[in-house]
Amino acid sequence: MARHEGQVVFVRHALPGERVVARITERAKGFLRADAVEILLPSPDRVIPPCPFAGPGACGGCDWQHADWPAQRRLKAQVLREQLTRLGGIEDFTGIDGFADLSELVEALPGGPLSWRTRVQYTAGPDGRAGFHRHRSADIVPVDRCRIAHPAIQSLPVLDRHWPPGSAVEAVASSTGDTAVVARASRTGRPTGAVPQVRESVAGREWSLDATGFWQVHPHAVAAFTGAVLQMLRPAAGERAWDLYGGAGVFAAALAPHCGPVTVVEADARAVSAGRRALRDLRNVAFTRADVAQALANPRWRAVDLVVLDPPRSGAGRPVVEAIAARSPRAVAYVACDPAAFGRDVRTFGELGYALTAVRAFDSFPMTQHFETIGLLSPANP
Repeated sequence: MARHEGQVVFVRHALPGERVVARITERAKGFLRADAVEILLPSPDRVIPPCPFAGPGACGGCDWQHADWPAQRRLKAQVLREQLTRLGGIEDFTGIDGFADLSELVEALPGGPLSWRTRVQYTAGPDGRAGFHRHRSADIVPVDRCRIAHPAIQSLPVLDRHWPPGSAVEAVASSTGDTAVVARASRTGRPTGAVPQVRESVAGREWSLDATGFWQVHPHAVAAFTGAVLQMLRPAAGERAWDLYGGAGVFAAALAPHCGPVTVVEADARAVSAGRRALRDLRNVAFTRADVAQALANPRWRAVDLVVLDPPRSGAGRPVVEAIAARSPRAVAYVACDPAAFGRDVRTFGELGYALTAVRAFDSFPMTQHFETIGLLSPANP
């Protein structure tokens, strides 16, 4: 972010402290967007992007290929702290486990910053070649391969053939070695053929789900996230747990051997079906297909000891947070893919008597601005 004659300018492809020549790409009310087209004074964290399609006017998929990987994680840690201060209302971080060293806050997952993404969505341009959108544009940039895509994705027959212009193509490589290519007439259209099933495996348990269904795109993310949740919640025998926005029940599967009944709440029918099949041997796990806010508004949802809260990017929102706090759980593990939404919900929890006591963050989306945060919320006055 820069300021020019008092106006805020968001400069893509720049790093903090750099002096650059920036080209304005968009004028909005109250701010400008720009691309750094010439670097006059580079940051010591600047590197040559490993992908030839990264940079101004090119592929819009990777935000930070021009930054050293450790620097990317430090920047993400700063973003998280700033959002928790600005939106979460937290001024003193000394009592929050995890914030002692910002340089170590966002943890690297195994495998490095390239060749990790196991689900990739392409779009076919006017010439039928598959590629990616330019940043904030409908234009398509054809590519020879995606450098952050998993090797199994790069081997699929997507980029070496022509597709109907405007069609969307999703390539999937699962943790068990299954692969799939699913085409649609448009990004929001129905698949043009039958959607294959792929198998995903975590801690010796296997899920079979639609190739287009949700699963974490980093191959080491699920193990890291479930481990962090168990570490924070420390479930005990007999404790009741909720897995909210629970998908196919990955967190429920991790909790079930250590506590009492676990209830998964998920609105997506495909995810619920896959979860019921995968967890049918766990007698203490039950699935409820419902919107989380609507389910918790029902007074029959009463006592709970532990909550895993894994909302969409927009966050849980006040009604859900209020409903959780009203049940007085011993601990809430909040899994967040957006630090701003996380900050807003942390503030609401704080107003209702729950304090953020621990944080772990994971660089599950290297080369981009995105990362995952897991926070522990505990009663401020137990």
